[in-house]
Amino acid sequence: MRPQRGGRRQPTAAEMAASAPRPPGEGSAGTAAAGEAEQRVMAASRLPPGALNLKQFLRRQQVLQLYRKILRAIREVPAEADRRYLKDWAREEFRRNKDATDEDAIRMMITQGNMQLQELQRTLKLAKS
Repeated sequence: MRPQRGGRRQPTAAEMAASAPRPPGEGSAGTAAAGEAEQRVMAASRLPPGALNLKQFLRRQQVLQLYRKILRAIREVPAEADRRYLKDWAREEFRRNKDATDEDAIRMMITQGNMQLQELQRTLKLAKS
C-alpha cells in the first residue's frame, strides 16, 4: 500500500486483486494452476512454429555428427573416383532420409550409419597396412 495524505494508505492494484472475492471452489491453488497454464501457453507461443523440441534437437545433432564423420573418413580414401562415389552415396542417403520423423526409424538409421562408418574405417585401415 502507498501512503496517502493524512496518513491513510491506498491499496495497490495487486493487493486489490488478491483481496477480490472469488467464485466458490476457486481458491489460491486454482489461481496458481491457471497462472502456470497461462505461462506455459505464453512460453510455447514464443517459439517459432517449426521449432524442435529438445529430443529432436539432440537427435539432429547426432545425425549431423555422423554425416561429418562419414565425410571425414571418405577424405582418407586414396582413389579420387572412389572418394567421389562414396561422397555422392553418403549425400544421397542423408538427403533421401531427411524428412524422416519416426524416432525409432531415425535411431535405426543412425545405428546403421555408425556401422557403415566403422566398416569404412576398418577397410581404410586394412588398405593402409
